[in-house]
Amino acid sequence: MRRTPRRTVAIALAAAALVLTGCAVESPTPAGTGGASGGAGSGELTVYAAASLSGAFDEIGDAFEQENPEVRFTGVYDGSSTLVTQLLEGAPADVFASADEANMRKLEDAAVDPTLFASNTLVIAVPTGNPGGVKTLDDLADVTTVLCAPEVPCGAASATLLSNAGVTVEAASLEQNVTAVLTKVAAGEADAGLVYATDVVGRDDVEAIVPDGADEVVNHYPIAALSEASNSAGAEEFVAFVLSDEGQRILADHGFGAP
Repeated sequence: MRRTPRRTVAIALAAAALVLTGCAVESPTPAGTGGASGGAGSGELTVYAAASLSGAFDEIGDAFEQENPEVRFTGVYDGSSTLVTQLLEGAPADVFASADEANMRKLEDAAVDPTLFASNTLVIAVPTGNPGGVKTLDDLADVTTVLCAPEVPCGAASATLLSNAGVTVEAASLEQNVTAVLTKVAAGEADAGLVYATDVVGRDDVEAIVPDGADEVVNHYPIAALSEASNSAGAEEFVAFVLSDEGQRILADHGFGAP
């Protein structure tokens, strides 16, 4: 894993199998009126989070450091299934935030009281100018389309959305996280791709089309401190910050919906 100078970790393209188990995820507790309580202690705080959270969590991490100046936040971003595989293999982390509940369940007791904190839906992303003339999900079958691999949350959601619409797409490639899909679309390597609504916020190199049925396929994002966290106090305070009014405001600014 290669770290960028801004203390985030570059998106890796590694695959992992999706395992669905039956452990329930809690609904969110009421958000507080402010940020963290200032009891996060000191030292490194490593947060593993879904690729779609990178922009929002970088901003949340900055705000959290301002509230807790002795803490140094590091965000590690990739497909949720890839991150779970790394965590199960012993990668050191204090907090995990997944783009779906299924991947959080795979951690079982290693995730302490998972709580929902955000939601997201899919859009069709096309290069600026929409050279493929894409208007609906049906059009994805006739142009060069890239999708997330089915084992990652954006891929599972894409499969459900397309199945609900009765559309079959032979993807030009299946990517291991949503950032890779958006990168190919923005570069003009594909006419279209299915990404999260949050991924296109503030971008001028892609356009978004909201497909019919998108509001029926919603990803709910859980977050949890990890039982083996080296900074357990910081992990608990970071989760609380994400659920606070300030954390929720930042997420909303990045396009995320309520849990």
